[in-house]
Amino acid sequence: MLGVAWAALGTGVPGPPFRGTASLASRMAEYRRMWKPVEPQGWAEQYRERFIPFSKGQLVSTLLKEFHSSGDAERASFLAFVARVDSSLLHRYHSLLGRLQALYDPINPDRDTLPELALSDTERLAKERQVLAELEPVLDQANFNSLSEDALAYALIVHHPQDDVQVSVNLDQYEYIRFWALGQRVGVLPIKSTLGPRKGLFGTARTPAERHYFKRVLVAARPRNAHLVLKCFKDIPLEALEQLLPAVRIRTSIFYKTLLNVTLVVSGLVLFVNVGMVVLSDLKIGTSFLLLCFAAFMTFRAWKVFGQRRNIHSLELAHMLYYRSTSNNSELLGALVLRAQEEHAKELILAHSFLCRQPARPPHGPADPETVAGLQEHVQSWLRLHSGLEVSFCADRAFRHLLSLDGGHRADPAMAPGSH
Repeated sequence: MLGVAWAALGTGVPGPPFRGTASLASRMAEYRRMWKPVEPQGWAEQYRERFIPFSKGQLVSTLLKEFHSSGDAERASFLAFVARVDSSLLHRYHSLLGRLQALYDPINPDRDTLPELALSDTERLAKERQVLAELEPVLDQANFNSLSEDALAYALIVHHPQDDVQVSVNLDQYEYIRFWALGQRVGVLPIKSTLGPRKGLFGTARTPAERHYFKRVLVAARPRNAHLVLKCFKDIPLEALEQLLPAVRIRTSIFYKTLLNVTLVVSGLVLFVNVGMVVLSDLKIGTSFLLLCFAAFMTFRAWKVFGQRRNIHSLELAHMLYYRSTSNNSELLGALVLRAQEEHAKELILAHSFLCRQPARPPHGPADPETVAGLQEHVQSWLRLHSGLEVSFCADRAFRHLLSLDGGHRADPAMAPGSH
């Protein structure tokens, strides 16, 4: 199986693929009792950024100038190594993508060919879980982080003050919910991902707040009696994860409910005093009938106002999902495999460049703990210097991949990503 092969690659033990809604509901109850939590409990320990924030081309260009520019021979040797990495990984990941797509095809909701067999809901659910289980090591190699139950409970309960759109999620409607993320950032959300500058209560532009957000978020959710929804989004705040789920309902925040109710009451009182009293005195209409008509009018007015507000929020949510969606379903599998291939190559290139700087390169054998620790420290320091970000480099995995490349994958078939 693919999972066995990826375990041989040393990608780590994948997390639990499916999360029960009962335990998630209990964690949500804990966050409801907290006073203004600012992040999930133990967030610094739970989330370790492993995504290398440079493209392979940028990385090769920078390393070539910094480490491999002493002569034409060294430059040619480094570029030859990069070419060998590309050719070594190309067939492996192409084969892996083909197997994943073949596994996913029977449950692909976007397929344009005739289905082979009609699957029952139980069979479809089993195949969906198999696809996610096989996808887990690919996500790990792509340096995605599986978001914990704490993070999901926090996102479902806590809402940022500048998020006008809020949704309600009924956990009983889902078979399972999973989130993965990479590229954590703290700052102002990119303006291209929003509808434009937000307006305050009096039409003034709001000052954008710094947010915890992710460059990429992957969601896998399965509503009951439906199909797996597999989507990827960009520039998603931590507190807005629930907006990516299917089968959610728009809800009006407490702030807007209070504001709209106060506005309706004040305008209603003004209307009643200036119009209702005149009608009551001139037309000799009974007080009870007038109050009943007034209550009916205010109820209709409130229904219209809240309906308009929900429509506005629905449109904003639709715009957000449209502009921030990157890929979904079968196309997403291809994007994830390509990302895993690029992260694999970047780790190999970094490990090669930094190990070449050491006086004595380790032999083709088991990873030496001191060498691995030194490689991790130097690469992380270099990434921090050039990107300004804290990145946890998987030195042990990179070292083993490098040894497999140097020794030739034919010597150890189990090290190939697609081996069974």
